[in-house]
Amino acid sequence: KTLKFYVLEVRKTTKGPKIVVSRTHPGLLKRLFELEVPEVHDGVVEIKAVVREPGTRSKVAVYSNDPNVDPIGACVGAKGARVQAISRELSGERIDVVVWDPDPLIFIANALSPAKVIKIERIEGEERGARVWVPPEQLSLAIGREGQNARLVARLTGWRIDIKPYEGELDIGEG
Repeated sequence: KTLKFYVLEVRKTTKGPKIVVSRTHPGLLKRLFELEVPEVHDGVVEIKAVVREPGTRSKVAVYSNDPNVDPIGACVGAKGARVQAISRELSGERIDVVVWDPDPLIFIANALSPAKVIKIERIEGEERGARVWVPPEQLSLAIGREGQNARLVARLTGWRIDIKPYEGELDIGEG
């Protein structure tokens, strides 16, 4: 089996060039998407951010520069073929592809997928803090095993996120 690596740097040494490579760098995941997804390679779909907990889970924020191209559909591929090929290259790492949005609150809600966000608001007195409410039965899904999903979302968005179960009644049209 051949392995793909991300080249971090090439140093000139007295013994010749020394190449520093990585399989855990987020850049590797970005390059794998460029190789596997023509829309990413051609710049139609842009990768805005990548965070990884190598070997277990990653989140990739994507944005389409063409309103006729679904960025998630392009990256996931028919029956998940494209994202599965990338996942196999990374030894089965789970890859969540989410839609990037210039509005940080919408981006946070998107990034928390697969959990559904009912309500989100900025935390007063905090520059980059958000409080998010999800259906009570989805609280563990939103937080993730050992907090992994919440941690990845915070790193992906650059915001501190407080996830709470929604206790109120849902109005029709809300959520």
